[in-house]
Amino acid sequence: MYFDRFLSGGLSGESSRGKARLVLGARQSGKSTLFRMIRPKGSWLVDLQERSERMRYLRDPESLTRQLLAGGAKRADVWIDEVQRVPALLDEIQLVLDRYPRRFTFTLTGSSARRLRRSDANRLPGRTHRFFLSPVCLWECAGSAPQVLRPGRIRLRSRFPMRSLEEMLVLGSLPGAFVEGSSFRKTLESYAEAYIEEEVMREAAARALGDYGRFLELAAVESGKPVSLTKISQESGLALSTIRGFYSVLEDTLVGFCVPPYSGSERARILKTRKFYFFDPGVRNAVARLPLDPAILATEAGGLFEQWVACELMARVRYLGPSYRLSFWRTVDGAEVDFVLETPREAIPIEAKYTRNPRPADARGPEHFIARHAPRARRGFLVCRAARPEQLSRHVRAIPWQAL
Repeated sequence: MYFDRFLSGGLSGESSRGKARLVLGARQSGKSTLFRMIRPKGSWLVDLQERSERMRYLRDPESLTRQLLAGGAKRADVWIDEVQRVPALLDEIQLVLDRYPRRFTFTLTGSSARRLRRSDANRLPGRTHRFFLSPVCLWECAGSAPQVLRPGRIRLRSRFPMRSLEEMLVLGSLPGAFVEGSSFRKTLESYAEAYIEEEVMREAAARALGDYGRFLELAAVESGKPVSLTKISQESGLALSTIRGFYSVLEDTLVGFCVPPYSGSERARILKTRKFYFFDPGVRNAVARLPLDPAILATEAGGLFEQWVACELMARVRYLGPSYRLSFWRTVDGAEVDFVLETPREAIPIEAKYTRNPRPADARGPEHFIARHAPRARRGFLVCRAARPEQLSRHVRAIPWQAL
């Protein structure tokens, strides 16, 4: 069964006609499935995951242009999956877009921004519209009722079924978790190994494969905390410069993302260290070698809930565009907020707390933020497991996780 994705509308519209639409997303996030389901009939698919197809274009990338021109169509859609595997095709795409304006529209997927940023890879300046595909977010699930942000009308014909919060904290929200059932645990267990063996070797880190494996497990354990290069260096025995490079690989392959400190005008001294999160709680658990069992919630629930909220908010920020940002706020005198959702009109402080019984004291951090950043900050939220919304203070409301 196929479920609609929030990104489908942006990829199906006419706003990118005559451009190259680049869809970035981590492995297993559903890019290839999305391609198969929304690709128009009669369009041309180039699947670079197939070895024979990939080798043909590696040997002769110019054949792409010759094949397109041989078709003779006045307008044509070309869909290329995993374009970073043959970067030379980007030169051909630029040639076609420049010589035949608005005749061809390219839709490309990629799982490694690193290879697309290399000096010898054409970045298609001025010709690319960039999109990100995240794991399944609540906007794509049946029964969700967002209160923090309400995007324009979401018309999804078939939504993913709503799963329990506990299941998402343990197994995450990759599309496979919604359709594979209990067998998805095995998929997650092999994810980290496959990632190390395939992605890291492709990123020219094979010479440090053992070091990278040690780092990866420590980075997963520390996910959601301010990044401490010194601590990881001491526990892994790796140089600080090596750890910085490894974090760069994680971000470039979209397996993780950084949340910076809030950069609004600030009189109080704030912490400058970024936070790092894995892109999915289930992947984080597997990489950290935690048992993929609800029993881990006895000790990990609070941190995993914050991780899940971070992934939900980052998915929405990426879907809504560059005018939206995600940050966090923490001052040296102890005031803090887990997340600040920055929109064109306001900055919304958001706390994540794994509790069924929110208290007015839980609103203290968001209220401090609002007091220091008014009038841009006017309201805040505590995301929790409460059965229904509650007004905790003048500006802060507690909302059930389903309403995020």
